Amino acid sequence: MMTFKPKKIPIRVGNRYIAILNENNAKELDVRTAERIILTVKSKEITAIVDITEKNELKDNEIGLFAETWDKLKITTKDKIRVKPAQKPKTDKYIKAKLEGKPLTAKEIDEIVEDIVNDDLSDIEMTYFVAGCFARKLSDRETVNLTKSIVKHGGQLKFKDKIVMDKHCIGGVPGNRTTMIVVPIITALGYRMPKTSSRAITSPSGTADTMEVLANVTNEASKLKKIAMKVGGFITWGGGVDLAAADDKLIRVRYPLKLDPQGMLLASIMAKKFSVSSNHVLIDIPIGPQGKVKDKKDAAKLKKRFFTIGKMLGMRMKVIITSADQPVGNGIGPVLEAIDVIKVLKNEPDAPKDLRDKAIKLVTELLYLTKKYSFKYQARKTAIKTLESGKAWEQFQKIIKAQGKRRMPKVGEYKFVVRSGRSGKVTMIKNKLIATIARSAGAPKDPGAGVYINKKLGEKVRKGEALFTVYAENKTRIGYVRNLEYKKAYTIK
Repeated sequence: MMTFKPKKIPIRVGNRYIAILNENNAKELDVRTAERIILTVKSKEITAIVDITEKNELKDNEIGLFAETWDKLKITTKDKIRVKPAQKPKTDKYIKAKLEGKPLTAKEIDEIVEDIVNDDLSDIEMTYFVAGCFARKLSDRETVNLTKSIVKHGGQLKFKDKIVMDKHCIGGVPGNRTTMIVVPIITALGYRMPKTSSRAITSPSGTADTMEVLANVTNEASKLKKIAMKVGGFITWGGGVDLAAADDKLIRVRYPLKLDPQGMLLASIMAKKFSVSSNHVLIDIPIGPQGKVKDKKDAAKLKKRFFTIGKMLGMRMKVIITSADQPVGNGIGPVLEAIDVIKVLKNEPDAPKDLRDKAIKLVTELLYLTKKYSFKYQARKTAIKTLESGKAWEQFQKIIKAQGKRRMPKVGEYKFVVRSGRSGKVTMIKNKLIATIARSAGAPKDPGAGVYINKKLGEKVRKGEALFTVYAENKTRIGYVRNLEYKKAYTIK
């Protein structure tokens, strides 16, 4: 054990405990980068990850502490810190076993998840766990055990209702803000639908980003429970409430290499449903060359796994296959998408028909899943009536008020219209390029930025007619878009 003088590094690194040593002190303690040390100040003790500086920023017997570590220990510059090497977590051997292709038991998975939540695993160790699950796959049983552990070491909202509904789209389609239409219709009909949604990672907007331009999406679990009991449901950011903390950390290490082990992806989705007591769940799998799932064969395999895992978790499941051939709705970007949603809920004549139709389809499937309708057309009729009567719009306003209403920002004042170079028919829209254009325009960070789709697949277009319009909150962003191959976003024949 050695004693050190603390030096504060006023930078936050994301709820991880990191301590920096110089090379001499690291050798004396016999520790290397990414290994662990135990820090003790008075009666407080934590385990931190080691980083080593090769330069002379730290003197001998001086230790650098990032803001989280400093705050956790509640120390001052006058304190002395006792430091000793820590043993590696025993879960390292479980991670190695997975890399070798060995199945993990429920206990082993649970201990890994517990270490992740407690920040006892470094990013490197978590990355190896993800890599093991990617290369060696997770069985259905391992996936269920991972789902249950993520929920166990996060939190859970419990409802006594026999029917608690939820939906999830696996993504890959710009726009597609059906959740913000489905939840108001379902809850207007008296069902419970507590919906946690994600923010954008590589897309121009996630449901949480779009909802955030209208309402607060970072309410605490206790408040969310009250909201759901009062108005039937909510639409909130999953990362803003501690319901699946381990999953959020695993997503962070999966992101750089875009690693999406199927079992881990399934556990991530199902944990969010399980954590809010959902028992009637609809999964939307968009397929197509531009989607995450490319063909019907892969979709069928994924569908089967969702059913199996849902059944093992005690859920009634419905999985539908939809198209990923083009954006859903007209707006792509937080404010533009919110405008689409409001138009549908208010039954305005220029509301995007494809967004309305898809939302009605999803509500129909959820209602039919309750087994309270003898025929699917009856469920569809109920969904349409609830929307056209204005009850869904009234319900949406109640949800917004309960979560904390916000003044919606304006659409970006700078715009750039992309026009067709020829007459013909729209035969292809490149989703990924449209998404890239919207992000280059500033979405989702600039909520008023994005893309408005003027022409959809199959529509006729004349030379010089607008295909899509780019909106930005500053001129610089429009310049970024002009540097892209934006003319390749559409194919006209």
